[in-house]
Amino acid sequence: MTTNNVPYYHNCHRRPILPGVVLLLFSVSLLLSSVFATPAVAEPPSRFENYSGARLQTLDKSTARTMTFEMGVGKIVKFGPLYISLQACRKAPPIETPESTAFLQVWETPPPDHKPVWVFSGWMFASSPALSSMDHPIYDVWVLDCIETDTTEAESETGAGAGKSTKTEDETVSGDR
Repeated sequence: MTTNNVPYYHNCHRRPILPGVVLLLFSVSLLLSSVFATPAVAEPPSRFENYSGARLQTLDKSTARTMTFEMGVGKIVKFGPLYISLQACRKAPPIETPESTAFLQVWETPPPDHKPVWVFSGWMFASSPALSSMDHPIYDVWVLDCIETDTTEAESETGAGAGKSTKTEDETVSGDR
């Protein structure tokens, strides 16, 4: 039923347009204010603290042996045919989300040709080892934590200024082949 070519609607089906437009405008203004608003108090950037050593863990996939050891920054440890060098270790402050990260360089000297081959060079993260992992068919190395090495105690034990369980360049981690 139409009157003057205008469809006739019953009053219960009519909805005023104004509340819908107001709701839409309010939603858009809320969205824009949340996107473009600057926070009143900005959070300070996360600052990592430098540590003098790291606790690392290794895995020999052929024998299924794992080994945990500590090493100091600037030291080199030999694990099987791998040489591991710790360049830096940083850890988030206690009030931040826990995170330890270390810059490691790993290279291999295979017996037949004795030419060093780079295996890994980069940052490893303790909270997510798969994020930046070493790709080797036999060995795995990952960071557990950053530590402070006690240089006064280590000097009396080793005379080299290394950490308690830190190995020098000519020393190897026990359990090597």
